[in-house]
Amino acid sequence: MSIDDALFRRALGSFPSGVTVVTTVHDNAAYGMTVSSFSSLSLKPQLLLICIQSHLPTHAAILKSGIFAVSILAADQADISQHFASKIPDKFTGINCSTTASGIPVIANACATFACTLAHILPGGDHSIIVGAIDEVHVSDRAPLVYHRGAYHQLA
Repeated sequence: MSIDDALFRRALGSFPSGVTVVTTVHDNAAYGMTVSSFSSLSLKPQLLLICIQSHLPTHAAILKSGIFAVSILAADQADISQHFASKIPDKFTGINCSTTASGIPVIANACATFACTLAHILPGGDHSIIVGAIDEVHVSDRAPLVYHRGAYHQLA
């Protein structure tokens, strides 16, 4: 039985998720994109996963560099999510970032940031499931940005 794409997206949109920006560097260029497919994977060893479309420049840069970072956006950072979801070529202009020990830009004032080394990549349809071994973590007490049914929300 074939399921209509619009119905499938609507059903998936019923699951609220946090909003992240995934970043990397390769050949002295920074790459980044908004990603909602993010999850913890393992405590021992410490692993997380992201899922991104395999044709995007950030995907290729992660595979080539072998490193990436995830910034969990705070409730007041919806504009940053929209910025990194856009098709503008330089995603970092006007964005307040800090840098991990490995030189990856991360979003300043995010709820949490993770710097990772690429551990595994698995096929996932038109996406890849990218598993990262966590090298560095920073966390704040800020409330997260939440995405549900096509809109941003804040926790009450």
